[in-house]
Amino acid sequence: MKAFFKILGGLVILGIFAYTIYFLFQKSQSKPVVYETSTPVVSNIIKKTTATGSVVPRREIEIKPVVSGIIEKIYVEEGAMIKKGDLIARIRIIPNMINLNNAKSRIDVAEINLNDAKRNYDRQLKLFENGVIAKADFETYEVAYQNAKEELETARETLELIQEGQIKKPGSATNTLVTSTIDGMVLDIPVEVGDQVIETNNFNPGTTIAFVADMGEMVFEGKIDESEVGKIKEGMPLILTIGALEDVSFDATLEHISPKGSEVNGAVQFEIKADVKLKKDQFVRAGYSANADIVLDRVDSVLTISESVLRFEDDTTYVEVMVGEQQFEKRIIETGLSDGINIQVVSGLDPGDKIKKES
Repeated sequence: MKAFFKILGGLVILGIFAYTIYFLFQKSQSKPVVYETSTPVVSNIIKKTTATGSVVPRREIEIKPVVSGIIEKIYVEEGAMIKKGDLIARIRIIPNMINLNNAKSRIDVAEINLNDAKRNYDRQLKLFENGVIAKADFETYEVAYQNAKEELETARETLELIQEGQIKKPGSATNTLVTSTIDGMVLDIPVEVGDQVIETNNFNPGTTIAFVADMGEMVFEGKIDESEVGKIKEGMPLILTIGALEDVSFDATLEHISPKGSEVNGAVQFEIKADVKLKKDQFVRAGYSANADIVLDRVDSVLTISESVLRFEDDTTYVEVMVGEQQFEKRIIETGLSDGINIQVVSGLDPGDKIKKES
């Protein structure tokens, strides 16, 4: 019985040893490498550089008052479409006390001068009617009387302008009404009723009542790095993508490259401007951030492959083309334009060729 267990134990040990040898042999056998392949496709290759910036109206103006005072009423809201001459706001004049006092004093003086001229005129008129003085002498007093009346009228109008910003005479213009100087959309009204505003003058730009812009003509304003600015020129096409408008792109044309760069975060950048071709079914708001892909070169409907499958040997470019089951041969090709990911194949490949990928 003991002999049986000894034999059984020896067989078990022998079996374990044999299995271990077989397992290690199988592990040492490398699996055959199966290479993946790709085929050329007909596509477009676009070589481009990117500029970042925003879309703004080509013509945007600030409406400012010509008199100082308090905003009494605002007639429009942001987003409203207005025409040239449409009312935007009305201003209530807060007169300068010194100017007001001077204007009242001028009226008093003008009334005194008018009364004096009137007395002289009446006196000389009687003498002229009685033939005591010549007509030429009388006309001198008549002119003085007319000048005195005109001076009083002017003084009164000056007081009206100081107090109310307008003359009550029919057909006269008023400075208290702020109107638009162009057709367009009201983008922003940075003031409210009750705010004090300052007129535009030689020493102060004045308070902006509203921003008005023509939204039918937009431009892209952006910056491009100095390493890329030498590759572009006016007239180049751009493909504009706006972050706020998904899956929508706009065509644009580069129309300006700044001759002077500016340093931004340690890098020199140049400002560019491009005319944006708007779409009727898309409303583009002023200030949208955008990226402009400047097309440096492009080819359409050409045979292309991924740059990752290219091989290089000296000055030769080649790929490995499948000729049998997991069998490949070297094929020298001529390449063209590249966009950094895909590259144009000028010659050396057919659309049905299977190209070895990187393992």
